[in-house]
Amino acid sequence: MEASWLSIIPFLVVIPIAIFTKEVLPGLIAGLIVGAYLISPSFLGGIQTFLFYVVQALVDENNIQIVVFLYSFAGLVGMIKVTGGIKGFVEKAAEKITTKKQALTITYVSTIGTFIAPTFRFVTITPIMKALLKKVPMSTKELGFVIESTATPLIVLIPVATAFVGYMVSVIQISVENVGGQFEPYSLFIQSIPFNFFAITIILVGIYLSFFHPSHTDAPTEIEEDGKEDEDWHDCHPAVSHDLPTKPWNLIVPIIIVISMTLFLTWWDGAVQGFSFFEAFINANVLQAMVVALLITVFFSIAFYLFQRFTLSGLINSFITGGNDLMSVIVLLSVVWGLSSVTDDLGFTGFITAHTDWIPTMFITPLMFAFGALVSYFIGSAWGTWGILMPLGVSLSLAGDVSLPLIIGAVFASGSFGAFASPLSDDTNTIAKILGLSVMDYARFKLKPALIAAGITIVLYTGVSFLM
Repeated sequence: MEASWLSIIPFLVVIPIAIFTKEVLPGLIAGLIVGAYLISPSFLGGIQTFLFYVVQALVDENNIQIVVFLYSFAGLVGMIKVTGGIKGFVEKAAEKITTKKQALTITYVSTIGTFIAPTFRFVTITPIMKALLKKVPMSTKELGFVIESTATPLIVLIPVATAFVGYMVSVIQISVENVGGQFEPYSLFIQSIPFNFFAITIILVGIYLSFFHPSHTDAPTEIEEDGKEDEDWHDCHPAVSHDLPTKPWNLIVPIIIVISMTLFLTWWDGAVQGFSFFEAFINANVLQAMVVALLITVFFSIAFYLFQRFTLSGLINSFITGGNDLMSVIVLLSVVWGLSSVTDDLGFTGFITAHTDWIPTMFITPLMFAFGALVSYFIGSAWGTWGILMPLGVSLSLAGDVSLPLIIGAVFASGSFGAFASPLSDDTNTIAKILGLSVMDYARFKLKPALIAAGITIVLYTGVSFLM
């Protein structure tokens, strides 16, 4: 279809509904329905077109691999929880920590083994810090900030073995395909990592506040204020409850296997194509390598847990329960794929190319970040922001002759801002719940450093855009 102003209508529907409802999925579904009716303007035709785009997205080979990856990843985490892997790691680590410096150091060092997903990090490291809070001279809010700055901001910078990788590569892939690009999506993701300036900046701010900036508050922690100073940290999350066994190796072994197998299979796929060692990693089918490595890890982990006399039915139930926790994300992703396809068929790329040439090139990337950060703050979802704005970012990149990795990095950075700063984000609510904080008080506390990091990010994008 020729470029038409109609192509922007789905996005004009998505963003206000997402902000008003504070939920991403209703906005995306509404946008896809509107786009479907613009293509087939009849009662049955619109519904049939809506179904067509969703089904078309789900039958794509790469998309199915991403769905398998996300479900299996969450299922593996579910088994790790039930077999006491998280609880065991928490208890062993807590036994060896007695000072603030040790506690903060283990917070950062533990990212090596807990970078799978933000929630995974929270339930692994936060109970340790909560147990030591009386020994650590810092407020509960400061503690939450330190932990959260090593969650989503760090995970979005890691290119393998995280719950984010498959989704991030997917939104790049569909956006690039919509503009007719021939770029390899995983390679673009790797190239965009250094340009996720917000994630990098907020991590540095977290390190500064952790080790070089003394706490300015002598106020009691929220836990103490609520009269819960004797609360057992085992009650802060089901993953560390008293009922579970204490088996740290049930966490450590699967993580070692999934990381090592992902790296090996990525290299192997490139090596059998005749590439050198380093070129093999760039030219490999990384998505397939990650999925196969994860499935191998799941099968090995089941055998490993059965050897410890966990029941097969219990393991299967925990795998399914864990996988089902991500079903909302899988539904979200299928709608994102469909929305990207319908707007492409409406001529979105051509419209953006024809009507954005008046924007100075050096301002496109910082404006993209600022707009995305605003959207992500009000909807509270990094993944939703990426799904909504990546097609726009890629189209603007081609229209304004802006570096594609740069603007992809800016879109990812904008979503990272919302995940960190928004009071609606899962990260904010999860860590506030574990630490016993008021969600709004905690969100207000970390908004200032988040805005400082965002301001630095805008300056960096402006400077880099000028130089490039």
